[in-house]
Amino acid sequence: MKVIKLREWHEQKFDSKTNRLTGISVSKRGLVLAIVLFAIFSIQSVFNKNHASVVVETKLLRSSPKLVAGDKAIKTIVIDAGHGGKDPGCSGHGKVYEKNIALDIALKFGKLIEDSIKGVKVIYTRKTDKFIELYQRAAIANSNHADIFISIHCNSNPASKFHGFESYIMGTHKTMANLEVSKRENESILLEKDYNKNTEYEGFDPNSPESDIIFSLYQNAFMNQSARLASNMHESVRKHNVMHTKEVKQAGFLVLWKTAMPSILIETGFMSNGDDLKLLNSEEGRKSLSYSMMVGFRNYRNWYSKQ
Repeated sequence: MKVIKLREWHEQKFDSKTNRLTGISVSKRGLVLAIVLFAIFSIQSVFNKNHASVVVETKLLRSSPKLVAGDKAIKTIVIDAGHGGKDPGCSGHGKVYEKNIALDIALKFGKLIEDSIKGVKVIYTRKTDKFIELYQRAAIANSNHADIFISIHCNSNPASKFHGFESYIMGTHKTMANLEVSKRENESILLEKDYNKNTEYEGFDPNSPESDIIFSLYQNAFMNQSARLASNMHESVRKHNVMHTKEVKQAGFLVLWKTAMPSILIETGFMSNGDDLKLLNSEEGRKSLSYSMMVGFRNYRNWYSKQ
């Protein structure tokens, strides 16, 4: 048997066609293979680490309320009365303006929380007939580290047959009707000075249909909690037989866009509908509606504290 020296072994490999050892050695092949495998496993390790990080971040966005919000106790709620000042909102027969109805319900709702639910601080974006920019309403909630943000409005539709209590959470509109509601509420931005230069709005233009794309890029980490809060509100209004309730919906609202907590926008009723307007324009009607909303909020708070 021919003995191959170590130096020669390192320089040769077996050629199956000639049955001879030629070229690079088996040892070198093994070394090259080892290097390649090491590189592959190193890359895979880095990929797995980065992938795990992405998975963790995704889970945080979809996690339970106690992981997202941190503290189980809801201590602060910001109540936002829609419109105000030079922005009257929609109107009903007899010069009844949304800004006044929304403010009165907001104040009644907040007072009931203060009187009935211990340990909850109520902050209002406005307590008077005052115009406040949309971005500032969210900023008030964020700067006060609010646990809940609720914006109160009144609805309207060219067709008087539409009626009922409904609410919205932040998201992309699913129907043209949802889009029309959000467009109407977002038009308040047009009353703001140099809104198109305000970096808070990131180039949003209510006159451009393409601007709604900005909302489709936004992922609300509090969507599940917001939907639960809205559902509790609807359930309470329905249970107390205050008025007809519609479903919880999604649409792009500037006032909800950058809130860093569960947030909903409530349309308390249609000012374009005779029955809804009668309720909204009466002291007793607003009291009943405010009370049912307080109970809905309380039910949500109780549920949340047990999570």
